[in-house]
This record gives sequence, C-alpha cells and structure tokens, in this order.
Amino acid sequence: MDAWVRFSAQSQARERLCRAAQYACSLLGHALQRHGASPELQKQIRQLEGHLSLGRKLLRLGNSADALESAKRAVHLSDVVLRFCITVSHLNRALYFACDNVLWAGKSGLAPRVDQEKWAQRSFRYYLFSLIMNLSRDAYEIRLLMEQESSACSRRMKGSGGGVSGGIETGGPGGPGTPGGGLPQLALKLRLQILLLARVLRGHPPLLLDVVRNACDLFIPLDKLGLWRCGPGIVGLCGLVSSILSILTLICPWLRLKP
Repeated sequence: MDAWVRFSAQSQARERLCRAAQYACSLLGHALQRHGASPELQKQIRQLEGHLSLGRKLLRLGNSADALESAKRAVHLSDVVLRFCITVSHLNRALYFACDNVLWAGKSGLAPRVDQEKWAQRSFRYYLFSLIMNLSRDAYEIRLLMEQESSACSRRMKGSGGGVSGGIETGGPGGPGTPGGGLPQLALKLRLQILLLARVLRGHPPLLLDVVRNACDLFIPLDKLGLWRCGPGIVGLCGLVSSILSILTLICPWLRLKP
C-alpha cells in the first residue's frame, strides 16, 4: 500500500493538470455555444473534454489507498472535531475514488455492463459528502482563529488602557436595553465580525485557499446530482479555479492546509 501511495503522489500533479484542462474545455465549449460557433468545433471540444476526463480517471486508479492511509493518520488527531471531519472526508474520498474506478472500467470497455449513470451518481454523492466535511472543518478552524484573534485584541486593548466600546460587548449606551439601539448594535457587531473574518483569512493563506477551493468544487456535485443546476459555464469556471488553486498548493506546499 505504501508503494501505491508514493506512486499516487507522483501522478497527482499530472491529474490536476488534466483536471484544469478538462474544465477549461468545459468553459470554452460553453462560450463557443453561446457565441454560435460551428457544431464541428463544439463537437471537437466536447470530445477533448471526454478524453481528458477518461485520462484523469486512469491517473486516479489506486487513489483509494492514499485516501484510506490519510484517514488512518487523521484518526490520531487530538482535536475531536478535526479528527471527525478529516477522517470522514477521507473515507468519503476513498469511496468516491472506488466508484470512479468502476466508472473508468465501464467507459474504457473493460466492464461494458456497468451502469455508468448509477455509478456516476454514487461517486458524486461521496464527493459531495467529502466536500461538506472539508467545509465544516474550514468553518471550525475559522471559528477557533476568530476567537483567538478576538481574545488577543481584547488583551491588547486592556494592556494599552483602552476598553471595549459599550455598545459591543457590554450593556452600555447603544445596548439591547436602549430603545432603538438594537438594530445599530447588531449592524456594528456584524461589521466587526466581517472585519475579524477578513483579518483571520488574510493572515492564514492556506485556510483561505482551502475555503475558496472547496467552495468552488461544491458546485460540481451539486450540478451533477441535480440538486442545484448551475450550468456548464459555472461548473467549468469553478472547476478551473479550483484546479489552479490545487496546482498552486503543489508548487507551494506551505499553502496546503495542515493537518
């Protein structure tokens, strides 16, 4: 299994390059269709997209072993929430890759009796569950960092002799008990939370990158499963952005969210 994991890691860059090219073809095909390009050119783009998709499936053979190894490592994390989110995400990825392998066998002609539509739906369901777990993990880490940043700001303000404005945390002027002060206070709290969120994400590029990548990927299974029809243009754009960000994490490993 360790040999498979090493081989999978070597083929990961090629798979992501193929993924970027595939979704670029999807986006290009949508643009050509909207601008009335010739049917022959549109057909060639669709065929190229299909070949890239099949090539990606070939490169992903055995990725289930990599996902299972990652799940085994995640089981030993000390944080309960991270342990649950990361482990469940990797297990769903393993099932997604397994379904994808069956789908590749059907499309390549090795198993012509495979119900490709059924296995495609199964694979996208596991992919969706994995992304939901990834985004849950991102939300949890953001909450922890926001709490740490808020506590650090409070300590700095107390150390410098300042205080928290009465309308925010205390029951001072503008508090909930003041007539007409509830809505402005709520708007101020919301503004401060947004500023705090922006500060946290700006200070943690790997987390920001992971949030954007997972959010972009989310549109793909939602569209394929019919839960939210986005159209090939949105799917192609989101897939291309996500692929570029994934390649960026390979080029710059420090941008990869850990653990």
